[in-house]
Amino acid sequence: MAIDTRGETADKPSGEKKAKRTSPALFYRQVVAELRKVIWPTRKDLISYTIIVLVFVLLMVGIVAGLDAVFTEGVLRIFGGA
Repeated sequence: MAIDTRGETADKPSGEKKAKRTSPALFYRQVVAELRKVIWPTRKDLISYTIIVLVFVLLMVGIVAGLDAVFTEGVLRIFGGA
């Protein structure tokens, strides 16, 4: 006789019922309570994070555009182009 010792199935008796669903009102209260725990960034932090993201995106766009130009030139030289 094999006994399942992995995961949650080993902890639950076979006749146990599933947990009840939470009501929408309880769910909303829990969401609001979790959002109150969040440490929101200050305006200064938000501006600096936004600038960092924009600089990184522009850098990546430049790299991709440069690689595209190099590969385009290589393909045109190999296969000939107008």
